[in-house]
Amino acid sequence: MEVTVATGLTQARWTHVALPTGDLDKAISFYTTLTPLVVVERFADADGESVWLSNDKQADTPFVLVLVSFNKDKGGQLGLLHPFAHIGIEVPQRSDVDEIAARARELGCLHWEPRQMPPPVGYICALKDPDGNVIEISHDQQVFDTVRRRWGS
Repeated sequence: MEVTVATGLTQARWTHVALPTGDLDKAISFYTTLTPLVVVERFADADGESVWLSNDKQADTPFVLVLVSFNKDKGGQLGLLHPFAHIGIEVPQRSDVDEIAARARELGCLHWEPRQMPPPVGYICALKDPDGNVIEISHDQQVFDTVRRRWGS
């Protein structure tokens, strides 16, 4: 017997990126301290634990970063996104890049110092999460505005 669940989904959508982590609590602390992401849900089973992170109250276009910590991999550094592969987070003010970079520098996880790049890249810095994944923080990259302009919102 097939079971279906009522959903508001009306078409296929890109919903998440999943990354492994060797220390889920450390990874949650990194993302909730240095990025705008918040915990949506946390799960556990016999194989390990996971968490869904997203922008706070992002209900219209939900997109989630899934972090998974398998019991067999606990304690390892499992980063997959390096040296250039990265997750991008765009911030509204240039000073936001500098402030995040300063906090990351203090925490020892600044990967690229803030720098102005040619269009469309904008003003960027990058962090390394506890597993070594690269997280780019950008201003004036205009990914958000370009997509909204293209598809009207």
